[in-house]
Amino acid sequence: MGRDPARGLMNGSDAANAPLFTFEGPAHLNLPSHLAASASPIPTGLLTLSGPAEKLDAAHWPVRGDLAHIALAGRCFVPHYAVPMPHVLSADAALRKSSGEAGEAMVTLAAGTAFDVLNIAGGWCWGQVQGSGLVGYLPHAALTPLTPA
Repeated sequence: MGRDPARGLMNGSDAANAPLFTFEGPAHLNLPSHLAASASPIPTGLLTLSGPAEKLDAAHWPVRGDLAHIALAGRCFVPHYAVPMPHVLSADAALRKSSGEAGEAMVTLAAGTAFDVLNIAGGWCWGQVQGSGLVGYLPHAALTPLTPA
């Protein structure tokens, strides 16, 4: 059994009983302090969930029923994990509990605020505010991707 280097997937006759993927190589994640202190910033090897998933504060932990921050792999059971995509607000915008203008506003963020996007759908981005760690939705049009220096 080997690994398909192009896709990171296991292949061969025993592939059905092997992990679907493994995390290898260096990774650099910009983690809020509460995630960095409690989660391994770089998941390695075969990930397992050894007990019930933790009940986490939805306002500060980037996890929902279908998706979680990659740093929570092995701690929270969800179908998908995402590596944050750093963005910055190009205009003031309300961080909302749900997508859409009808979603309850939690706080208004100022232009220039850094935001880690974990999901983009229907013109809305779900992610986490850098610094405060608040999790919510922002309009995609109000965000600009940050390019690495």
